[in-house]
Amino acid sequence: MSLKKKINLKQLPKHIAIIMDGNGRWAQKQGRDRTFGHQSGVNAVREAAESAAELGIEYLTLYAFSTENWSRPKSEVDALMSLLVNTIEKETPTLNKNNICLNAIGDIESLPEESRNQLLKTIENTSENDRMTLNLALSYSARWELTEAVKLIVNKVNNGILNIDQIDQELINDHLNTAGMPDPELLIRTSGEYRISNFLLWQIAYAEFYFTDTLWPDFTREDLYKAILNYQCRERRFGKTSEQLLNV
Repeated sequence: MSLKKKINLKQLPKHIAIIMDGNGRWAQKQGRDRTFGHQSGVNAVREAAESAAELGIEYLTLYAFSTENWSRPKSEVDALMSLLVNTIEKETPTLNKNNICLNAIGDIESLPEESRNQLLKTIENTSENDRMTLNLALSYSARWELTEAVKLIVNKVNNGILNIDQIDQELINDHLNTAGMPDPELLIRTSGEYRISNFLLWQIAYAEFYFTDTLWPDFTREDLYKAILNYQCRERRFGKTSEQLLNV
């Protein structure tokens, strides 16, 4: 029996974030190069997106390429950028079929022109879809995002648009790449690593963490269901006591 039937659809996280890790190690186990692992990971992306949308998850954010990943061998980076173009173009009909809106966060301007243009084209082509938003974090890091937010806020203060006393958590939220989205309630990382790797540091302040040894290309919808069930067993107190929650 699928774990899906055990999930309480009334207690779903609105926003799930996933650090997709393990493509390279998965490929090495197959005796193949890292690029093969990235190609194989596309199937896991499709499964995660489709199953999340079917459940009723509103936002799914996938850590696809960090700012630090630019320092990888040029051959791997070039292969990843080519894979990005081909995959986004190929998956556009699937996104529309599943009523999924594609969005991107990160330093999109740093992407190669062909990758950026295809990404923006698909974002436009899926913009009317409203079942779920699929965020691809590309050329993204949380420190980059926070630095850019600070620059924007300081510029507004310097130009008299903002008063320094107006700066609060809500204002900072409004200047992040994820403005207008709920914070992730569940963060999943595959491959057995226990790191956040510079991902959504501000937004995951109260997220529940779920780590699995499964390498990303082997991550199936059943693995996603398992993570959600684990999340639903957690008590989310936000600084309060269990007794306070019972009295709400």
